[in-house]
Amino acid sequence: MKKILTLAVVLLVFIGQACKTKVEKSENTESNSLEQAIFPKGEAGNAANFTGNAYNYGLVANDSIYNTLVGNVYFEKSARSNWHLHPSGQILIVLDGLGYHQLEGQPRETMKKGDVIKVPANTRHWHGATENNSLTQMYILPKTENGFVTWLEPVTDEQYRSNN
Repeated sequence: MKKILTLAVVLLVFIGQACKTKVEKSENTESNSLEQAIFPKGEAGNAANFTGNAYNYGLVANDSIYNTLVGNVYFEKSARSNWHLHPSGQILIVLDGLGYHQLEGQPRETMKKGDVIKVPANTRHWHGATENNSLTQMYILPKTENGFVTWLEPVTDEQYRSNN
């Protein structure tokens, strides 16, 4: 009986430590995410084009051979782009976190790690992190000979929170 009681106490201590470790890890996901990021955080985005803090890191510079621009953007919690459009469209690849994207006239959609979003040419849209999660995304701008981006007005808090 004494051996069973001792074994039960040891098991409870072990389970308690495992639960504590799991809680500590989940509380630090944002800082762990940055520490394990594939690319550097990059330079702060222009405050005129973003609500909250977003950071850009260029990966492939535009040139006359590929005519493609590729970069990585890290959005802090609740950060988002303004409405904008790209003359040749845009491809987003979510590398980490949880975010939203919306094409004008369509419902807001949630995007998560591994998602690939194709934004059609000249389509007003926005994208960014959720209220409780950061977001890391790669962007690809093809056919840059047509131009890069046209920045428009900020996404209102009401639009950001709305599912429509």
